[in-house]
Amino acid sequence: MPLCMGCLNEIPAADSVCKVCGFDNSEKQTAPFLPFGTVLNYKYVVARNLETNGESTRYLGYDNKTGKVLAIREFLPMGLFDRGDDETKLFVTPQDKESFSLAMDDFKSYYETLNTLTDKTAMINIEDIFTENNTVYVVEENDDLLPFTEYVEHNGGHLEWDAARPLFMPIITLIENIHKLGIGHYAISPANLYVTSGGKLKLGGFSTENERKRGTMLKSQLYSGCAAPEQYMDNQKLDIPTDIYGLTATLFYALTGKLPANAKEREKDPRLLISTNTVKRLPPHVVTALANGLQMKSDARIADFDELRAQLSVSSTVQAIQDEISRTASMTPIKREDEEQRSRVNPTVVGLIATLVSLLLFAAIGLFWLPTNPLMGLFTNGSTVPATLAAPTEDWTGPVMEDYTGKTLDDVKASFQGTIKVDADGAYSDHIEKGKIISQEPAAGSPVYSAGSDAVIYVLISKGPELVALPDVVDKSYTAAAEDLTRLGFIALQEVEYSDTVSEGKVIGIAEHSAGDKIESGSEVTLKVSLGKQKTSSSSN
Repeated sequence: MPLCMGCLNEIPAADSVCKVCGFDNSEKQTAPFLPFGTVLNYKYVVARNLETNGESTRYLGYDNKTGKVLAIREFLPMGLFDRGDDETKLFVTPQDKESFSLAMDDFKSYYETLNTLTDKTAMINIEDIFTENNTVYVVEENDDLLPFTEYVEHNGGHLEWDAARPLFMPIITLIENIHKLGIGHYAISPANLYVTSGGKLKLGGFSTENERKRGTMLKSQLYSGCAAPEQYMDNQKLDIPTDIYGLTATLFYALTGKLPANAKEREKDPRLLISTNTVKRLPPHVVTALANGLQMKSDARIADFDELRAQLSVSSTVQAIQDEISRTASMTPIKREDEEQRSRVNPTVVGLIATLVSLLLFAAIGLFWLPTNPLMGLFTNGSTVPATLAAPTEDWTGPVMEDYTGKTLDDVKASFQGTIKVDADGAYSDHIEKGKIISQEPAAGSPVYSAGSDAVIYVLISKGPELVALPDVVDKSYTAAAEDLTRLGFIALQEVEYSDTVSEGKVIGIAEHSAGDKIESGSEVTLKVSLGKQKTSSSSN
């Protein structure tokens, strides 16, 4: 039976309208798109158009040899070619030939480079790249994938941080590895994310840099709310902070149910308008990371993926301070008849409460709604403490808090005269040396309302890089083993060798390590994958 060109289910030959999806198969797919039923590379059947940008178009496809449903991306740079109805070959005029060839070479090189990634567990898999019809085709997986927007909608319109974190951490690692190849994505958005039946997040929507910024030969496709400000500027350099903007904007959507305002709109009003209820629901350090990742100026944004991970990590110090401020703010006013008892309260306690109340008031005035919102500032040295109190008011002329990040506890004791409270657990850090301060509260530059012994500072001490035990991956497939490592924060690499005991495609072990070894999270881990038994000359005869 023929296939429906709308959903690729079989339909009776006598029927034109599919009973599964309602698609009318008597219609034609008009130029410049390929006609329905076009066969590419002797096996890929082209169905309806799914999505088009200025560089390429994506079709629903079918592999008539394996029976798999696929997506077929065709290089189709609008304005640089001609194709008539019922035709498959692209025709390029002499005046457009050079531009077309440069763009096509860039497109093919981009996907070939992308396909060299050893760990593709968090991306839409590339199954084939070939040239035909005077253009280039990229075949991608498309089966059993749920659009991320639908996934969020089915989960109440937003995700909790505990649910979002394991979804997004592999995506961060994927983008980090892509940039190590010298390319970027620059279109990370809810529209380009999909959820597998196993509950994993996968990224698609890859295109060259020329498609992801203004001022090039291609008609750019930018995703409102996720495209960074520099992408709207002609021929502006795109780099890691550009993808970090898209990552945090997409995480913002996952956690709040809405996207940030378009970057062009935020030039006039840069505020991230997060509702009070949402702020209360999210961990403070996550709110801070979102704000820092969505800075309008790229050089003020989170600069790299290690810093992004650090800012998304939890700090018990942060929560303790937030809880204390909330508790103090909810205290009932002291009645007049209690004044005598109040006068006997320890002055140190009074000073601490006064400080916390003052900090609360200061935060309440400008935390989320002022254009000068301190959350819109970048944390230095990878601090994980929210910058809710990071900048003094304009009329403050008193002393301000020193910056102790990167210094030792002895440095604080030498210059700070008040009470120093140290987080008992500490925190792991890949960039702050063990024994030195990761973050502080109040932040550097905050007004010091209490002097001497009444002043209090909370500090978080680095425990150095986190050591994580390697899992047992022997006899697992490379894909499954790489997923296990990625989930733990490692970067999975691959090398192959023959094995008499481990079947082809299975993991022999981890190079230079064994299961249970503890190494730094984020390290590259090389999986030794079996080629099976090596064939000898005698066995091949």
